[in-house]
Amino acid sequence: MHQSQALEVRGLCAVLLRKVLTRDEPSLWNGLSPNVQAVVKRDMFQCIQSEQHRPTLRKVCDAVSALAGSKGAEQWPELLPFMFQCAQAQEPRLVEASLLIFAELAESMAESLRPFMGTLHSLLLGGLSSPNQDVAVAAVHATTAFIQALEDAADRDKFQTTLGPLLQVTARVLNAGDENSAHQVLTALIEVAEVHPRFFRRQLSDVVAAMLQIAGAEALDSSNRQLAAECLLTLCEAREKAPGMMRKLPQFLDSFFQCLLTFLHDIEDEPEWHQAETEEHDTEGEGELYEVGQECLDRLSIALGGNALAPLAAPALGRLLISQDWKSRHAALICLAQIAEGCAKVLSKQLKGLVDMCVKGLMDGHAKVRWAACQAVGQLCTDLGPDLQEAEHARIMPGLMRVMEDFSQPRVQAHASAAIVNFSESGEAEMLPQYLDDLVLRLLALLQRGQKLVQEGALTAMASLADAAKGHFAKYYDQVMPLLRHILGQWGDKAHQMLRAKALECISLVGMAIGKDHFREDAHAVMRFIQTLQAQGLDPDDPTSGYMLQAGARVCKTLGEEFLPYMDVVMPPLLTSAAIKPDVEINDNEGSEDEDDDEDGEVETIYLGNKRISIRTSVLEEKATACNMLCCYVDELKAGFFPYIQQVAGIMVPLLRFYFHEEVRTAAMAIMPQLLRAAQLAQEKNLPGVSPQYVKQLLDFMWQPFMDAIAKEPEPDVLASALESLEELLDMGCTPELLSQAQVAAAFAQFNNTLQASAQRRRERAARHATEDFDADEAEALQDDNEEEAELIDGVSSCISVVLRRYGDSAMELVNPLMPHFGALLEQGQPVDERRIGICVLDDIIEHSPAGAQQWMPHATPIMLAACGSPDADLRQCAVYGLGVIAEHRPEAFKAIAAQAVPAILTALTTRERKSEDAGTAQDNAASALGKVLEHHASVMDTRELVAPWLNALPLHSDLAEAHVAHAQLVRFLEASDPRILGEGNAHLLKIAGILIKILSRGSDLAEQDTVIKAAALLRQMQGTLPPEVVSKLAGQLKPKEQQSLQAALSKA
Repeated sequence: MHQSQALEVRGLCAVLLRKVLTRDEPSLWNGLSPNVQAVVKRDMFQCIQSEQHRPTLRKVCDAVSALAGSKGAEQWPELLPFMFQCAQAQEPRLVEASLLIFAELAESMAESLRPFMGTLHSLLLGGLSSPNQDVAVAAVHATTAFIQALEDAADRDKFQTTLGPLLQVTARVLNAGDENSAHQVLTALIEVAEVHPRFFRRQLSDVVAAMLQIAGAEALDSSNRQLAAECLLTLCEAREKAPGMMRKLPQFLDSFFQCLLTFLHDIEDEPEWHQAETEEHDTEGEGELYEVGQECLDRLSIALGGNALAPLAAPALGRLLISQDWKSRHAALICLAQIAEGCAKVLSKQLKGLVDMCVKGLMDGHAKVRWAACQAVGQLCTDLGPDLQEAEHARIMPGLMRVMEDFSQPRVQAHASAAIVNFSESGEAEMLPQYLDDLVLRLLALLQRGQKLVQEGALTAMASLADAAKGHFAKYYDQVMPLLRHILGQWGDKAHQMLRAKALECISLVGMAIGKDHFREDAHAVMRFIQTLQAQGLDPDDPTSGYMLQAGARVCKTLGEEFLPYMDVVMPPLLTSAAIKPDVEINDNEGSEDEDDDEDGEVETIYLGNKRISIRTSVLEEKATACNMLCCYVDELKAGFFPYIQQVAGIMVPLLRFYFHEEVRTAAMAIMPQLLRAAQLAQEKNLPGVSPQYVKQLLDFMWQPFMDAIAKEPEPDVLASALESLEELLDMGCTPELLSQAQVAAAFAQFNNTLQASAQRRRERAARHATEDFDADEAEALQDDNEEEAELIDGVSSCISVVLRRYGDSAMELVNPLMPHFGALLEQGQPVDERRIGICVLDDIIEHSPAGAQQWMPHATPIMLAACGSPDADLRQCAVYGLGVIAEHRPEAFKAIAAQAVPAILTALTTRERKSEDAGTAQDNAASALGKVLEHHASVMDTRELVAPWLNALPLHSDLAEAHVAHAQLVRFLEASDPRILGEGNAHLLKIAGILIKILSRGSDLAEQDTVIKAAALLRQMQGTLPPEVVSKLAGQLKPKEQQSLQAALSKA
């Protein structure tokens, strides 16, 4: 490395030296004597001083940095003096070398360099202003590395004077046409924006102006324009560290939005795009900036929200839509599709205007604009559904069906079918029947006459329609199924494998929609087809295999236990796919910069330190699909799944910590209680091989790994799913025979950890309120974050509820240590969702633990009484439920608060607000609580005045659990001929008859079967007392189906 005359040899020696000294295991360095180590260090310095070839010099610097970084700069006391010496040298190559080493070691040396920060600051400023461009770029690397490494804001602020020079270097390398250096400089600025976005705040207008100028400069290389846009987006997305900062900058958002719209114009109309025989030309004509523009608009809308973006978008898109240039009209509709998710709350108030744009686009004279309109319709249906479909279906559906008829533009036809999928998946099923005749007719035409991609799209649309329409699709079964069966059996060549796969998907969804009685014969034929395909063997890349996994599960869901003979067909490939090992490759993150690991679009690359991790996503998706299908099978077959429980548990339990894929972990968590339930049901049926010990061993096998998974789960939504599954496990396992006290305690330890972590996240979010740029938009975004956080806490409280219900007073030794967390939720100023959860926990304690009630009721009752008057329906519901619990289960305590509780219950019962499900639930709980006062406190207080409001509230129908309780109460009162309920001279009899008729008209929805039978007998008795025409009039107000239910109930009385 020091003496060879050959460049290649010196460069290779530098690379090999770095490898053997720092990266081989065991490291060669540790085996060297101190004298030899000193010689190596000295020679590396000499190489830096003598090496004239820049690329080789950089490799030597890399070796020095790696050695110092791995062993610690303090182990190399000569290094810092040498670096300062080089930094002050007259030779630019030595200055560059020192700056490159500083950049690599900034993170590890930042603290030790604090005494020299003034000197270092001057060196960096000198490097940034160096006439030598290589030195200036190296100074950018070093400067930005130190800014990132400094944790203290005061230390970082000392580098504010470098920001102007950093921007000057950026302009300098761009003006020089040095695209590679520009790429490095812009990337370095992005890294600062990611780590310390507020560093830019004092000079934000200068930074933004520079990035906007670069992003909008058409003469520059597109990759650097992308990086400038990325820098701006990174600052916009810095909600945690710089909330609201970018919204405070005048004119920025408008300029950036216009810039991104310009990116969307990077598209051409290529003839190949118009064909739809293969997916090969899907993106034909799309430039690099077009794809970047789409992604940026999506991220920008999510980062800044609809209040900031929508007012700018409306006039801008309106102007584009009337342009003579098709690219502008296309850009407007694509933009609308991209910002729909982030702007959903605002756009949901502008549905007519949005659909006006889409309908105009669907009638545009240019095929690509019509395609973009289909894209916009589909995305709006997904992000604004079902409100959009409900309000505008009469314009959307005819527009899409018109496009589907144009066989001269197959790609647009296919995209219209895709929009139908979005419409049906996110809309309400009630809207579909009026369009099914026309839609099915058009889709059948596409299947019979369309090109291959059109046929595939039509199959997906047909499947989605059937899935959404359910029984309404039955009338088309005999039209559709023969054609689907024909496609399934006819097309097996490689070019048509996806068509065959989608036909299989469509058949299974159609069958599931219309039910086994109609589907049975075809279902068995489909399973025989799958069996034949498996016996023949499929190509490794044949998509049919993945679709078969899902189709089998759907047929199982349709046939139920009739599917059991096919389990030996579907399970082997399913288990193989679920157990497949991830295709992961770990390489050093250096060299091979021009390697393309993603040629087929199926490799995801993650950079972790100096490692590059490549994961083949298709393998992960296959594994996730298989895991989800296993959940479907065990959920449907229950005890029938018993032969596979042990094998499936062996595969799925380790996947609780499969960190390569969230969906796999979620499925693994979901299947744990399903497997336990299947085992318990198998035990109840006395199936051979299952015993109480087997069930206990199964739960033990999954319990501790489940606890470990909860402790380590990094994603809040997956953790919420885990808590749902844990609630089910506790519900089944909280018996002395299954879960030990230590195992339940382990769960509570995880609850404590979860609540602590949640509290910390909430404190961090609350701290954002104190930042100077915090605004109303940021407050709204924080509210969304808090709602997601509440789901986690809700999951914990649901688990606690199960344990309290199972163990009563014995649970309090586990619950009490968690009460400070829930008490904090009840403080004034806390979000409503969190206060609701706190009250719910108190409700459960009072209901299920006498000792806990005695301890916590003095704290709980004032909170409940106050919350009964809350404007929030959820808060009223849990508060009034709690008062009902006290009335029923803690009557002595209720006596003490009755004077305040009864008016509070009546307030909750009579609160009127915009009709909603939550409001109805709150009123139902208030009525139920009032009924409990009537039933349990008649002897100690005058309850006659409570009868009228109670009867006026009946029957209950929003909260079915409380409906069952209240209606059973009514029947008990009537059977006892309670004079309060009947009224003086049976004055309430007519009203009561009307209530009973409404209850009976709903079958067993609103009451237990025992209550239904008794209610029918009581109504029969009343018919002898009331005039016949009165009863007939009451029954005549019912819908035909309700009248049938009423007559069925009375006939059994």
